Parts: sequence; C-alpha cells; structure tokens
Amino acid sequence: MSEKTALRWETAEEKIIKIAKREKALRRRRKISQEELSRISGVSLGSIKRFETSGHISLVSLARISMALSVDEKLSALFFDAAYSDIGEVLREEGRIAEYR
Repeated sequence: MSEKTALRWETAEEKIIKIAKREKALRRRRKISQEELSRISGVSLGSIKRFETSGHISLVSLARISMALSVDEKLSALFFDAAYSDIGEVLREEGRIAEYR
C-alpha cells in the first residue's frame, strides 16, 4: 500500500473540530448569529465562540446547542443501535453469559 492510499484515522481532536465546523455552517445557513444561538440555547456566548474555534465544549452545552438547532435526535442516537463488535457482546446483552472471551 502506498503512502497515498494508506488509511488515515482521525484523531479525537480532528473529529470535534469537524463537528464544530458543521455546527457553525448550520448556524450560518439558518442565519442565526452567535448571540442569538446563545440566547435560544442558554449556552454562554463565550462557550459558543470557543466551541466554533477550538471544538471545546461541555456535553451539556453541546446538547443545548443541538436542541436549539433542532438536530438533537442525532446526538440522542450517538450510542444507539451500535453494531456488535463480536458474538460476546450479543451473548452478554442477552444475559446468556456473564463474560465471553
């Protein structure tokens, strides 16, 4: 595999920056200022500015922003319906075994 075709995994920091950029793009598309988003979400203006520039925000504030922008169903589904990583997860979830190796 050449360097150009090698898989590249995102870091956690890169993922949160992408989320912040998508939030900012959605906010702008809907013509909502940072100040207005702060007012309707209950998240401080400083937190919104920091989130949009660095990706750093508390989970509660992220939930409030997602609710204000009407995308909270995506956040609610974050760990829902995740694919099983192996048969042991299935068996543990069904209570068939306490531990599977």
